[in-house]
Amino acid sequence: MKEILEHEVGEHVDLFLLIKSATKGIASNGKPFLTLILQDKSGDIEAKLWDISNEQVKMYQPETIVRVAGEVHNYRGRLQLKIRQIRPASSQDGVSVANFLETAPISKEEISSKITQYIFEMKNPNIQRISRHLVKKYLERFLEYPAATKNHHEFVSGLGYHVVSMLDLAKAIAELYPSLDRDLLYAGIILHDLGKVIELSGPVSATYTIEGNLLGHITIIVNEIAKTAEELGIHGEEVVVLQHVVLSHHGKLEWGSPKQPMIKEAEILHMIDNLDAKMNMLDRTLKRVKPGEFSERIFPLDNRSFYKPTFHS
Repeated sequence: MKEILEHEVGEHVDLFLLIKSATKGIASNGKPFLTLILQDKSGDIEAKLWDISNEQVKMYQPETIVRVAGEVHNYRGRLQLKIRQIRPASSQDGVSVANFLETAPISKEEISSKITQYIFEMKNPNIQRISRHLVKKYLERFLEYPAATKNHHEFVSGLGYHVVSMLDLAKAIAELYPSLDRDLLYAGIILHDLGKVIELSGPVSATYTIEGNLLGHITIIVNEIAKTAEELGIHGEEVVVLQHVVLSHHGKLEWGSPKQPMIKEAEILHMIDNLDAKMNMLDRTLKRVKPGEFSERIFPLDNRSFYKPTFHS
């Protein structure tokens, strides 16, 4: 059976999907509706459920598996599923949440092994010990959580996959620019988003926790670095510099960075983070596009559409 993003515009759909998010709204006629984001392993699609009752709102919540019949439409350049029929799945249907989760293209074991190797290569004992301690402390969640709730790497193991991709980029860049401090750059990459294991609720239908909303992942990990250094009896400039590299990784104040990069490795980390996030957005968006056509608008990329050339392999 074809997955949701394998269907063409105009095709009829009848399949099980997982509700990733459900947002209630009020239509122009005053009646309530739900905007559903439905997903399977191929990705997600938006759907509207019109004229709903309060019972239906409770019935169609995130992490609910539903059977949906309808057609795939193109609405303002984006795929949308027009629902004809919908019902919650039952135990007789023999489906589980795991059947619908998009996951990283490499295994958790490979992610863990690569991160362990990068930590092993560090020569500065203080930076190495802080990195190892925090990865070990949060390893299980680190290997399962997404890197975000939307826009980039928002899938199971997305956080670890994002970090591994960035580490490989950093290694190549450090070969070209040997003046970079690899230990600081690698540690900054490994730790920069680790606060998301506290900021986000989990690997499925991720939402922001109370700590996530009130503190944010940057503040969370900067505090964790300080606490770890204290526990391990590490004092000195490495701790402050490592905190700065993590603190400034969003790059600009208007992008939520408490400080702009003021250290070479911090500037490079921000660029690598931005590059990997944008490539992930582009690859996942263009996967849905046929050669010779334009993609839907990508809001984080200045709301631009991207063209897929016909000569691409």
